[in-house]
Amino acid sequence: MPSRLRKKHYLSALVAGGLLAGGLSACTGGGGDATVQVGRVERGDVAEVVEAPATVSARATAVRRAPAKGTVKRLYVADGDRVREGDVLATISSPEARERLAQAREADRSVSAGSGTMPTRLDLSGYQHRTDRSAREGFAAARKIALRIADPRQRALVLAGITRAEAEYRTAAAAARTAVARLNAGLGSVGATMSSITAAQRVQTRAAVRAAERTVQELTIRAPFDGVVGLGGPAGGAQGGLGDLLDQLPQGVQAQGGPAGLGDLGGGGAAKDASAIATGAPVVGGDAIVTVTDVSRLSLFADVDETDVLQVRKGVQADVEFDAVQGGSYKAEVTGIGVTPKQSNGGGVTYKVTLALGEGTLSGGGTAPRPKPGMSAVVFLRVRDARAVLAVPSSAIVSSGRESVVWVVSGGRAQRRVVGLGAQGDATVQVTRGLQEGERIVVRGADSVERGQELDP
Repeated sequence: MPSRLRKKHYLSALVAGGLLAGGLSACTGGGGDATVQVGRVERGDVAEVVEAPATVSARATAVRRAPAKGTVKRLYVADGDRVREGDVLATISSPEARERLAQAREADRSVSAGSGTMPTRLDLSGYQHRTDRSAREGFAAARKIALRIADPRQRALVLAGITRAEAEYRTAAAAARTAVARLNAGLGSVGATMSSITAAQRVQTRAAVRAAERTVQELTIRAPFDGVVGLGGPAGGAQGGLGDLLDQLPQGVQAQGGPAGLGDLGGGGAAKDASAIATGAPVVGGDAIVTVTDVSRLSLFADVDETDVLQVRKGVQADVEFDAVQGGSYKAEVTGIGVTPKQSNGGGVTYKVTLALGEGTLSGGGTAPRPKPGMSAVVFLRVRDARAVLAVPSSAIVSSGRESVVWVVSGGRAQRRVVGLGAQGDATVQVTRGLQEGERIVVRGADSVERGQELDP
């Protein structure tokens, strides 16, 4: 006998309009088997559903970190507080950051006034070459550190600042090299050449001042957007603040204060829990101080198996269940389907499907509570929804090679009929060809039926 059709892992189908209602009757074949049941083919609704695990995600999350070594001067918020964009969340006391700002400003004034140590005329070419090399090394070091920043938005801002400063330096350095060449050719003056070299140097000293000013400004930590506060936060990508990063740069660059963008590198550091964040608590550059989460719109990230993901489209509706909300059911809609594969525990791959999470209801009819970011869920994606179609119980289908077969009752005996299938639910299957409405078929015990077997009409 052909084996029963192996059902996919889709969850239950909806059968509407009284499909097979009153149409089931026990019948006994010639062998006295009372397990076979017969019913009529009728119309109903069949939903094919893909099940996938999912996680709730907030609209946005930002970790605000200490920009430099110091102490928490004052906290203005507590866990769970709601804040508005621009609200002051905490202030950091950092004598080190303020001292570095003073040093950067003094270095810039010194270069601007021409009071720095300058080489003799004969050494101007070598001096400019060493300055260019130090600048390249400094920018490269800054870029390498910036790439380790965990926050994508912050990382992009820092890299943009470094790129901008590099472009400014290249322009000024090119002018300085031209001036040196003219001087060596006897076409320029020492004063004009020294002014060009000074202009190139000031690109870096001004960048160092901007970086140090940014660090001091960020000692006042503000909310980047409306949201809910949590003290502390996770570890980041880059370690340390401006001071620690400057110490990693070549000595020639340190002397000029470092390249642009380093003040933005407070993007990583140690993880901190709420108990570690208090007035007077010590911090180092990059430590997480406050996490702000925008919960105004929640999304779901579902991991859909590769065997199912091609059936998922934007706009597909889904039902969602949470372990944390017993008896609750939520609505969701697919807003995006990822293309990057992820290795699954079973050895295959999954793809990320994004859904917008809607409102939920409880089994008793009340409004379900709003889930929190990070909660786990199961989504049931209605990938196919066939309404008012010919449908039979999935137990009526048996497979024979590549064919799907049902047993039709004709003249009191079982006849084999090949059928075409459409939407396939867990309990009900759409039949697209091979059957007509009202025909009687075996709906239970189909695996045990034989061709020509006598069945009660």
